Amino acid sequence: MGSEEAKKIAVLNDLCRTAMGVAGRVFQTPGICAMNPEEQSAIREKVELFDEFTPDNDPHGEHDFGSFRHGDETIFWKIDYYDRTLTAGSEDPSDPRQTVRVLTIMLASEY
Repeated sequence: MGSEEAKKIAVLNDLCRTAMGVAGRVFQTPGICAMNPEEQSAIREKVELFDEFTPDNDPHGEHDFGSFRHGDETIFWKIDYYDRTLTAGSEDPSDPRQTVRVLTIMLASEY
């Protein structure tokens, strides 16, 4: 994948994270859902504000994964790319017309 395509994907992924529910679908795993609403909100805010991308955690430059600490827990978030029917992977994640982004927020222990 070329760097220009990765840049397009990163912009779309950042939009998915910062406009949760508008620019993609958002799912929280049972471990996150079991937390009180204030903690869930704080975790979603940390996902939205995440900007610690490095070559180690973002080797393709797509901004599709992150992790951080919340209290005693390590939280993971990841973005997957699906076709419009959500039955298969997207053939071109850089094309928002054919891609549905799914942001999943989870406890690291649920991965």
